[in-house]
Amino acid sequence: MPGTFTGMDDDLLDEATYDRVRTRDWLAGTDTQARGVGLSRRHLLRLAGALGLAAALPAVNGVSAAADTTGPIVKPLPPDLFNVFGSNAEMRWEAMRGQGYLVPIDRFFVRDHTRTVLVDAASWRLKVFGTGLRGAPTIDNAVEFSYQDLLDLPAESITAFVECAGNGRSFFGTQENQPAPGTPWRLGGVGVARWRGVRLGTVLRHAGLTDDAVDILPQGLDPDFVNAGVNLGPVRRPLPVRKALHDTLLAYQMNGQTLPPDHGFPVRLVVPGWVGISSIKWVGQIEVADTPLVSPFNTVLYRLFGPTYPADGTPITRQVVKSAFELPWNGTLASGQEHLLHGRSWSGNGPIRQVEVSTDGGRTWRCARPLGTTIERGWQRWTISWRPETPGAYTLRARATDVTNGTQPDAVPFNTGGYLFGAVADHPVTAT
Repeated sequence: MPGTFTGMDDDLLDEATYDRVRTRDWLAGTDTQARGVGLSRRHLLRLAGALGLAAALPAVNGVSAAADTTGPIVKPLPPDLFNVFGSNAEMRWEAMRGQGYLVPIDRFFVRDHTRTVLVDAASWRLKVFGTGLRGAPTIDNAVEFSYQDLLDLPAESITAFVECAGNGRSFFGTQENQPAPGTPWRLGGVGVARWRGVRLGTVLRHAGLTDDAVDILPQGLDPDFVNAGVNLGPVRRPLPVRKALHDTLLAYQMNGQTLPPDHGFPVRLVVPGWVGISSIKWVGQIEVADTPLVSPFNTVLYRLFGPTYPADGTPITRQVVKSAFELPWNGTLASGQEHLLHGRSWSGNGPIRQVEVSTDGGRTWRCARPLGTTIERGWQRWTISWRPETPGAYTLRARATDVTNGTQPDAVPFNTGGYLFGAVADHPVTAT
């Protein structure tokens, strides 16, 4: 149903609302005979995920052969800055103590499904095509943008966090006794940076965006991702045109520097507030459609399945509220002395309104003092004093409340992917 999303309000900036509308319209356009034999919405979504109903870009477009011989991550990963999990590297929160508002590139977390790819900017082209454009319905007649073309377009900068959907996954096991498979992030799968690039909406309009366009499907130049023996192809995940035009950026700089390879060089998406999988790195093509699009990365993966969720799953939506201490895990502090604890809190819903801290495992709470201002797409820095009177083990807890009055709960429902852990995290320390 072309144009279904056109003219709708900001509710489509929320992925849960978007998913309901998109799925309804996608099913309405599905082959009548297929629907007539009793295929459920769940079966259709699973089928879409297994088959990867999206155009796949060959592993060319400026990708260097050197990408096949490098390690999964290019930049140095010193153990005082990172916990490394194969092709993923989690920032150690103590590495942010004494840093400014932004996460320096040398300690910004790395998340990918296979490895960092090396791309030659001189031969790289962004290919934009689809039924939602004038005159470029297929990739064979795509509108192409070179790296220089993007640099020549009006530039914009935003400060925003990017966060892995599985950030905090380990706490499902350690705090709720329900371990979830996947990278066992604590809270270091997040980072705030100053991104500079061109608005995605600017590129789409230059490519010939029509009023009938409803969905876009950006795709990375990653090697194909194989999950449980099924080749799901390159990373790609749909966005509503509404979100694409609202605040999504095609970024080519990070903290004032050229985007590094591990973070998406030459160009990546930054989709403020949405889970990190939406901020596709190493973008090579963007499909623009006048009908809803799907991929394995929003039907099989990055969807909430579990005992409290519908059989066909619940879409992952904006990032939830989280807080972290700038302290080593199982760190030590001197007893009988005053300590100034620091931390940061953030939410996909907007600025943080209040942060409370407990130094006794949640029995009592005190308000932390905010440091500086909070930024809508960023985080709030805070501090609080604490004097552990006696030696021994302590559990620190921090909980934040955002502008929507969303507050971190004591526990969250389990999901099989270990996504969106937003409960208060127990941070162990020892006073000596």
